Amino acid sequence: MFSTLLADFQIIFERDPAARNWLEVLFFYPGLQAIILHRIAHKLYKINIPFIPRLISFIARFITGIEIHPGAAIGKGFFVDHGMGVVIGETAIVGNYVLLYQGVTLGGTGKESGKRHPTLGDNVVVGAGAKVLGNIEIGNNVRIGAGSVVLRNVPSNCTVVGVPGRVIYRSGVRVDPLEHGSLPDSEAEVIRALVDRIESLEQQVEQLQHKQTPAPVYHISIAAEEATLAPIQEEIPATQGAACQLKNKAIQEFLDGAGI
Repeated sequence: MFSTLLADFQIIFERDPAARNWLEVLFFYPGLQAIILHRIAHKLYKINIPFIPRLISFIARFITGIEIHPGAAIGKGFFVDHGMGVVIGETAIVGNYVLLYQGVTLGGTGKESGKRHPTLGDNVVVGAGAKVLGNIEIGNNVRIGAGSVVLRNVPSNCTVVGVPGRVIYRSGVRVDPLEHGSLPDSEAEVIRALVDRIESLEQQVEQLQHKQTPAPVYHISIAAEEATLAPIQEEIPATQGAACQLKNKAIQEFLDGAGI
C-alpha cells in the first residue's frame, strides 16, 4: 500500500505544473487527500467491516468534493486534477496512472445488480465533465474529451469525443495526456466531407448539363419502345444502390463510432 500511495504522490508532480513542493501537494491537493482516504476505506471494505468505510468515504467527500465508493478498485498513480464533483461508483475498476479532471462521473445506468460501473484500463485520461456510464470497458491509453458521454466499449489507443461519445482511432500515435486542445472535432470533419461531396456532385451535374443536346424525335412503335426501355429499367436499382453507399472514410468512422 505504501508503494501505491508513493506513486499517487509522485504522479502529481509529473502531471501538474502548478505542483511546486511536497508540502503544498500534501495539504492543498484534494485529489491526493481523496485517494489516501479511499485506499484506507477500500481495505476495510474488502474485509467486510461495516459502516466505517462509508463513513470515511463521506468524510472524504465533505472535505474534497470527490465521492469515491469504498468498493471501487483503483490502481496506482491515480490523479484527480482539481476534482470537485468527481463521482466513482461501487463496482468501478480503474487501472494504473489514470487521470481524471473535475466533474467526471464513472457511474451506472440504472438499478441493475452486479457489475454496473465502467472498467478503465491503464493511462486513461478523462476530460472535465465527461460521463462514462454502465458496465463498459475502456481500453489502455484512451483519451475521453471534456463533456463527452461514453456508453459503449472503447478499444485501446483511441480518442473519444462528443455526445454520445464517438471513437476517433489514433493507434500508434503517442500523445501527451495533457494536450486536450488537440482533440479532433469529428462533427466538423464529417460536415467538411459532406460539403466536399456535394460540391463534387454539383460539378458533375453542371458538366452533364453542358454536354446535353436536344434529342431527335422519332416515331416508333409501342413494342419497339418497350424493348428499348426494358434494359434501362433493369439498371435503375443497381444505380440507386451504388449512389447510397458511403465511401468517405471520415463519414463512415463518424457513423461507426456513434453506433449508427
